[in-house]
Parts: sequence; C-alpha cells; structure tokens
Amino acid sequence: VQLVESGGGLVQPGGSLTLSCAASGIIFSTSTMAWYRQAPGKQRELVAVITSGGSTNYATSVKGRFTISRDNAKKSVYLQMNSLKAEDTAVYYCSGPRSSWGQGTQVTVSS
Repeated sequence: VQLVESGGGLVQPGGSLTLSCAASGIIFSTSTMAWYRQAPGKQRELVAVITSGGSTNYATSVKGRFTISRDNAKKSVYLQMNSLKAEDTAVYYCSGPRSSWGQGTQVTVSS
C-alpha cells in the first residue's frame, strides 16, 4: 500500500488549501479513506473520513469548513480546507486500509 499526499503549504488565516492523496496497492473503490492531522505536541486526530459509498464524517472543529471527497477513477482522496485558522496548523496524513499511512504534508496557517 502506498499513499502519497500533496498540496500542503503556508496560507494566511481565512485562506484555502486543497490536499490530495494518491493511493496505490489497494482496491481503492471499496476502501474507506480518511484524513488525520497532528499538531506539534499533540496527538494525531481524525479530521474527516469518507466511505466507499461516499458517506462522510468530520471532526467538530472542521465541520462546515472542510470537505472530503474522492475520485475512484484517479484512486485519490481530497481535503478541501476553507476558512483556515491558526489552529489548523499541523501535519496532515492520509490513511487507508490495513492501517496504511502517507508520509504527511505540512499545513501552516499564519499571517
């Protein structure tokens, strides 16, 4: 299983970013996929999850601001992040089946 994230970077408060995660080595269309994040000194936390059927769930802290989506043809999952806040600063990880993880992508929200 290989998960490769991209799209992180530095953004001002109130700005937007879209993260992407490309998967290989799995039957993507039947896999539940998720985004996690880990801020310095904090535990890794679930941000959003999307099932094979497209059902989604979000952490309370990001509900209404973040949107998780998937493209089965491209074997990719996305995280659209709007109205970003300083507290969204973290390394964001893509997660898939069999406890697979990507390498992470840094998101920094700062003026």
